[in-house]
Amino acid sequence: MPRRRKTTPATVIIAAFILALAAMLVNDEAPEQGNKDTFTGRVVGISDGDTIRVLHMGKEQKVRLYGIDTPEKRQPYGTAARKFTSEHVFGKTVTIRSTGKDRYGRILGWVIYADERNLNIEILEAGLAWWYRQYAPDDHVLQQAEQRARNAGRGLWRQKNPVAPWEYRKRGRAESRKLPADRHVPKPVGQIADIFNHSRMSMS
Repeated sequence: MPRRRKTTPATVIIAAFILALAAMLVNDEAPEQGNKDTFTGRVVGISDGDTIRVLHMGKEQKVRLYGIDTPEKRQPYGTAARKFTSEHVFGKTVTIRSTGKDRYGRILGWVIYADERNLNIEILEAGLAWWYRQYAPDDHVLQQAEQRARNAGRGLWRQKNPVAPWEYRKRGRAESRKLPADRHVPKPVGQIADIFNHSRMSMS
């Protein structure tokens, strides 16, 4: 009779490791083989039009769309840009083709979804983003996408003098936002008098 091989603890550990590795490779959130800078994951949050949160390997990754800059939330079309991104990718599995990280530690990249559709390009063509020429100066694909939106007068290009988000940030948000109603508003004369009389009564 053939002798049975003894199962050693080392064999069990190796087998378990192989099974775990195989499970990772079939997981739809595992990195794609052949490119460590590309991964897939489910979009679980939308910060604004150009920043999303992607669940990858059980951890949320903040992803900044490469080469574009959408209007700030308080700018015209800022809300529309966020809505566009949410409607197209929120809750969906996307592929992130990373180009690196920005100074805030966010992953920069192309967001690919639904049969190779490119969110970076689509939001530009919808007129809801600017080509971020400072950080993607040689990207003619993005440049042309913005130009098509300009020529068609889509989205923010309907405005007479649209302000680029980086210029808006440079000038300071105070110039473009309205002050809250309860700040920097003088109190009515009658209310001041009531406060003064109350103080006198408290001191007596």
